[in-house]
Amino acid sequence: MAPTRSCIAEQLRSGLGFSRKKALQTIDPLLERIKTSRESGDGILASGFGKFRAKKKWQRRGRNPASGQAMMLRFRKVVAFEYSGTLSDKANAKEYWN
Repeated sequence: MAPTRSCIAEQLRSGLGFSRKKALQTIDPLLERIKTSRESGDGILASGFGKFRAKKKWQRRGRNPASGQAMMLRFRKVVAFEYSGTLSDKANAKEYWN
């Protein structure tokens, strides 16, 4: 399950002794910066964690899963995440899976 804004705030509150209000005041500017970077097309790099970037998906043929009807999917941009080598090493460590 992905951590929610409230879950992250709770971890800040308990880990650093912040009040809930202070934790949310800390998180909100970060999330706002991520949104504005995304809107402008910039990537976001967090060393040791990974990079969020905009990725282009070109127009292509697809199929409506409900009806099975063929259709054209429009050009769009999506957010892609590339994790760092450090995060990859930790996720693939033997003790992680035991």
